[in-house]
Amino acid sequence: MTIKLYNTRVREKVEFQPIKADDVRMYVCGPTVYDRAHLGNARPVIVFDVLNRLLRHVYGADAVTYVRNFTDVDDKINARAAESGRSIGEITAETTQWYLEDMAAVGALEPDHMPRATAYIPQMVEMIEGLIAKGHAYVAEGHVLFAVDSWKEGYGALSGRTVDDMIAGARVEVAPYKRNPMDFVLWKPSDEGTPGWDSPWGRGRPGWHIECSAMSKALLGETFDIHGGGNDLMFPHHENEIAQSCCANDTDRMANVWMHNEMLQVEGKKMSKSLGNFFTVRDLLDQGVPGEVIRFVMLSTHYRKPMDWTEKKRVEAEKTLRKWREMTKGVTAGEVDRRVVAALSDDLNTSKAITELHYLAQGLDWEQRDMAALKASLVFLGLLSDDTNLEGQSNQRHDRVDILIEAAMAARWALRAAKQFEQADEIRESLKAAGVAVREAKDSYEYDLTADFDPSKLEGIV
Repeated sequence: MTIKLYNTRVREKVEFQPIKADDVRMYVCGPTVYDRAHLGNARPVIVFDVLNRLLRHVYGADAVTYVRNFTDVDDKINARAAESGRSIGEITAETTQWYLEDMAAVGALEPDHMPRATAYIPQMVEMIEGLIAKGHAYVAEGHVLFAVDSWKEGYGALSGRTVDDMIAGARVEVAPYKRNPMDFVLWKPSDEGTPGWDSPWGRGRPGWHIECSAMSKALLGETFDIHGGGNDLMFPHHENEIAQSCCANDTDRMANVWMHNEMLQVEGKKMSKSLGNFFTVRDLLDQGVPGEVIRFVMLSTHYRKPMDWTEKKRVEAEKTLRKWREMTKGVTAGEVDRRVVAALSDDLNTSKAITELHYLAQGLDWEQRDMAALKASLVFLGLLSDDTNLEGQSNQRHDRVDILIEAAMAARWALRAAKQFEQADEIRESLKAAGVAVREAKDSYEYDLTADFDPSKLEGIV
């Protein structure tokens, strides 16, 4: 099976050819562990989990090495420790475990390696020393900075911008010790209250970008097959990774294929606390939304398109997954459907893969439906597991919505029959305010949940 992937580096979809077919290597930038993972954080995890599954399916489970890091030394973590009075180690240990639990809940397999930045400080120091020796980095006021001008011909190739363009459009730290505004920190000094390690430049800590270069080299080599992450990391993080890795290792590239997923929205708007539409994966799980539903909604949109999380999509995903689970109950999984694999092999076209699942489930008649292939394909995509909660809390949550809406409509029709039209219309308006769009006929009704649906507003209507 030929796999084609969109390579950001060359801006086109290319046939994937691993450096070694029996040793496929992939690195994906992981989280900075200081808080719960929000819904947007789950998208790259799910996207590259599907790619990991596909690579293992095509090349063999033992032929793939997947690395995703934890950033456990960062100023955000330091600030959280200062404001909470808790130790940095306690915070990072707790939030790392939260992350693993939440990503497991959305069906993500654990990578082969999950290195922590603090465990690779010696490798970072060694790489920085090499960059200084080669004239690609310099020491200034206790800091070590990468000299962008020393690799000006390569810097900006990933994002497609010149250094001058990036200086004009970037928010760069203005510091008197920088030779060039675009120079970035490899090492910075630490005071007594900040985590630090001994180095040739004094007690300090690494800059953000150097950790991925050091850890990927240690675990995957100087050049590997695939590097992934969200498109918000393309610049400056990935651009800086490439610069320091190529200069340190004397290579012309860090990874052969660079992949970036688009960002997530909620009900058509950017997720933000100021808009009140910011929530974590755990928030949804605690509300009774199964992880498989979160995963299904995410996979319904191609990874290179913005993903819009809506309540309507959530409801439809639950209905579909409940139906498929019921259809495959007691069925022994067969072979993963070739059309599902083909869809994924075309630049991870997960939305087409889900369409193929619908075809498998429908067929022209029951005898033509391949339930064994449907079950195998669902398991392959991480949409069906033995411990699914679809028949539990989530189903109860959905049933509760139906019950409340039906009770409200029964009360509305009783009031209409009693010619109490004003009170009846108040119920209709209350349903509308809760995000329930009702279409009434003479003796029946249908309803849809709109983008503004708020289940809490259903309580107390009648």
